[in-house]
Amino acid sequence: MELTVKQEGEYQFIDEGSGEVLLLLHGLFGALSNWQGVVDGFSDKYRVVIPLMPIYEMPLIKAGVSGLCNFIEDFVAFKNLKNLTLLGNSLGGHVGLVYTLKNPEMVKRLVLTGSSGLFEDSMGGTFPKRGNYGFVEERTKHTFYDPNVATKELVDEVFDITNSNSKCLRIISIAKSAQRHNMAKDITKIDKPTLLVWGLNDTITPPMVGHEFNRLLKNSELHFIDKCGHAPMMEHPEEFNRILAKYLAQHP
Repeated sequence: MELTVKQEGEYQFIDEGSGEVLLLLHGLFGALSNWQGVVDGFSDKYRVVIPLMPIYEMPLIKAGVSGLCNFIEDFVAFKNLKNLTLLGNSLGGHVGLVYTLKNPEMVKRLVLTGSSGLFEDSMGGTFPKRGNYGFVEERTKHTFYDPNVATKELVDEVFDITNSNSKCLRIISIAKSAQRHNMAKDITKIDKPTLLVWGLNDTITPPMVGHEFNRLLKNSELHFIDKCGHAPMMEHPEEFNRILAKYLAQHP
């Protein structure tokens, strides 16, 4: 399915299918297309909604996890969404956790994959590095177990982002906000059914991070995908969808 980006007011988003809402949140360098496999696999039975978070445009003073959570709160209210199954990858998982803590009545289930919030080695701690295409290519490929998943189109997109002063400032601000905001004490309060899907070869949020989320989130279950890095839904979409479909069926 070709993704159609809709615009209403200030919001750009994907909205496919009908029924129970799956709200998908992308990561720091993520895009709506990162969730292509989930849209293809679930839009026949669910309403799959993916807001484009204003990571590169939001006011610098608001560029952080809490500012992005406020954006999602406003978007959910604008679209009048309820009973959310909230899926987040990387930074998107972190934002989803904060949203759930603030709005527990809105969330039915959580799905976290490669989520920040406890620990992440964000692009090795040295990203972004402007003007060095080879470095950007290497760090983008570092996201995946199979470097071929980092297509030239994807690398070019990240390179363009890192060559913008204003975008870099926001990326750095948001990344620092995420690293400072450790949620170990807070997430023990979350009792929503939570699915954790982790790449066994994730070097940004390593497997130990998945185990720690599993320990702290009292109503969670953890699944690993072998030969998989930081974005399982991109690198192994069929296996990710199989795990997700089984979980949704077991937690109606």
